[in-house]
Amino acid sequence: MPPVSMPPSEEARSIFSRLGYTVSGDGPEFVAERKWRTVQVTVVGTDTKLRGRRALADGGRTREYPLRCFVTWKDTAGDLRSRLTDADPSYEWAVIGVDDADTGEYDVVLPEAR
Repeated sequence: MPPVSMPPSEEARSIFSRLGYTVSGDGPEFVAERKWRTVQVTVVGTDTKLRGRRALADGGRTREYPLRCFVTWKDTAGDLRSRLTDADPSYEWAVIGVDDADTGEYDVVLPEAR
């Protein structure tokens, strides 16, 4: 079993690849594209802080994608959903909770109804 604080980056890439998405980018944030959908994927470990919009050095903003997916371990997916629900971001989002036993299994957690 991997350390819980280590984010499930490879698992996230594998999930989106198996779903037929083209994955681009390195690190804990990447873009997954399929047909008309472009999803910004953020891999979250237990000690990761969620950020708002990031400012660029020239005063601009990073590109905001209307579809976002956050990938974390299964045992922290509910907490992450609560944090995102409380933050009420302007984009559509979902959380994927990855099984930490190398089974390839995962759960999709959608926003709570308001």
